[in-house]
Amino acid sequence: MCGVVGYIGNKNAAPILIDGLYKLEYRGYDSAGISCLNNR
Repeated sequence: MCGVVGYIGNKNAAPILIDGLYKLEYRGYDSAGISCLNNR
């Protein structure tokens, strides 16, 4: 089983993604990563 968190929008993505990872934290997953792209 795996968990995936994603965000597309105009807000700062990192805090939103980190919050999503915290919500997955207690499900027994042993790895995480974040990648953000800014095309401004």
